[in-house]
Amino acid sequence: MTFSIVARCADGRRHGVAVASRFLAAGALVPAAEARVGAVATQAHANLAYRQQGLTLLRTGVAAVDVVAGLVAADPGRDNRQLGVVGTGGVGATWTGPACRPWAGGQAGDGWAVQGNILAGPHVLDAVRDAWLGGAALPFAQRLLAALRAGDQAGGDRRGRQSAGLLVVERHGGYAGTGDEVVNLRVDDHPDPVTELGRLLDIHTTMFGRPDPATLLDLAGSLADEVTALLTAAGHPVHPAGLDDALAAWAGLANLEERLVPGRIDPIVLTQLRRAPRVPAPRQPT
Repeated sequence: MTFSIVARCADGRRHGVAVASRFLAAGALVPAAEARVGAVATQAHANLAYRQQGLTLLRTGVAAVDVVAGLVAADPGRDNRQLGVVGTGGVGATWTGPACRPWAGGQAGDGWAVQGNILAGPHVLDAVRDAWLGGAALPFAQRLLAALRAGDQAGGDRRGRQSAGLLVVERHGGYAGTGDEVVNLRVDDHPDPVTELGRLLDIHTTMFGRPDPATLLDLAGSLADEVTALLTAAGHPVHPAGLDDALAAWAGLANLEERLVPGRIDPIVLTQLRRAPRVPAPRQPT
């Protein structure tokens, strides 16, 4: 009752899964991924054990096609399952059991696999595939979302829409480098879940994306004066300790701490600071 894509990025550092369905909280059930290992999607009459079993096999160096073959061979319920797997190299692999409800099927290529059941037709997966292959210039998470959106716009799950999810992993790519989950977003119950997932990804990218060194601005001269004035108006006056400390105090409250670079400012941080609420100046005694 779902369509999904499992994929890795061109340099192999990131793996991910994007999924949409007319099913409550599909993002809680379908995807699994492990940094430097691979990604798995289990759906239709999902076998949740496929997630850890698949990652365990990938971790030992088993190719994606052999992971799929091994999992379904050992599963008496294989005829009702769908499965997609991608590893650290080579082609992805997918399985659609013959008892999955139509339209159901899958496709796979180098570093990706797409699969779906109860779809509007095979053109849904064609759209997911084409968007993935044509989106190489996009950041990895946005590329997965673009592929999912293309399938949704092509008709997606023929019963309608309800949930969507996006999971991306990279070793030490998570918050403050302390975890591997770069993105883990879900829309569990919504009339337009893929659009809502896009909105959440935009917020996530603003708050937790790493600054682009090529766009950083030096905190000097007139820009430093502007930032000082903006911070003061927002209730974070610059004390002798310096501009960086005041900016960090404000950015921590604005959830933008991942974008801080000493002595410089990310244009995204500057834009958010310019939009920050102003703290009223204290009244002077009369």
